[in-house]
Amino acid sequence: MYKQVCVSVMAATTTYLRPDMLAAALDALASKPLTVAAGCTDLFPSTESKALPYDVLDITGIEGLSGIRLDENGLTIGGTTTWSEIAEADLPPALHALQLAAREVGSRQIQNRGTLAGNICNASPAADGIPPLLVLNAQVELSAASGVRHLPLTEYLLGPRKTQRRADEILTSVRIPSPALAGQSHFLKLGARTYLVISIAMTAARVVIEDGVVTEAALAVGACGPVARRIDAAEQALIGQPLNPDAITDQLVAGALSPIDDIRADAGFRITSAAELLRRTLRAIEAGPGGMTQ
Repeated sequence: MYKQVCVSVMAATTTYLRPDMLAAALDALASKPLTVAAGCTDLFPSTESKALPYDVLDITGIEGLSGIRLDENGLTIGGTTTWSEIAEADLPPALHALQLAAREVGSRQIQNRGTLAGNICNASPAADGIPPLLVLNAQVELSAASGVRHLPLTEYLLGPRKTQRRADEILTSVRIPSPALAGQSHFLKLGARTYLVISIAMTAARVVIEDGVVTEAALAVGACGPVARRIDAAEQALIGQPLNPDAITDQLVAGALSPIDDIRADAGFRITSAAELLRRTLRAIEAGPGGMTQ
């Protein structure tokens, strides 16, 4: 059911498990503390040693944990689906923002290895994938030997590096409900350079327009607080009228954010940048498919 390797690390013994079935992985998690590993693009950099100093459960060999499936209830993305796979998939326009973000997750090598579940479970305030998932009303599926539970992504994320995932659970998939597959979307990020950068601010938007009027708006900002979040007041400012990016004022955005000062930018700059990025994100949607490029 799974491969087990014991590796000597600094006079300690580390166990490495790589099951090919989900049930075996969940049984292993229930039996002892294990660190879940997928692409390891976050796991290895956060380890202050030459090797991982704890027992590891590698979930990349589990059948059925990767891939994208669409049915009448919505779209499901497997937890070990890579960012390259997401970027290159044939997806509805509502997921254009997620695909743009997928192309911003580090280098091409990182995109080939990094996984959707890893990005979410790492819970970085600047995780590129989170704002586009928030505007899609995404839900996470958490599986344990004792059962499966589903949580909105907004409830799952608690703070920097903190989530609702229990030690015996694996984030097996992300579910996007069918109504959230409507509309057009876009994503933008601001950093000190174009590529391979931690964001100063990032924004995602999804808008549904019927008969020239906005009937649904979902706006999210990342890297401007402990967790990425939806901007409810700004969303309401768009509803019931033609799409007007200038309706998103700095004040509307500032009321929803709590950024910090750090080496990349101060809090005030992050707020004004987030508001301007949201306006530009909406202008890209307003321009139509030809204008929806980075």
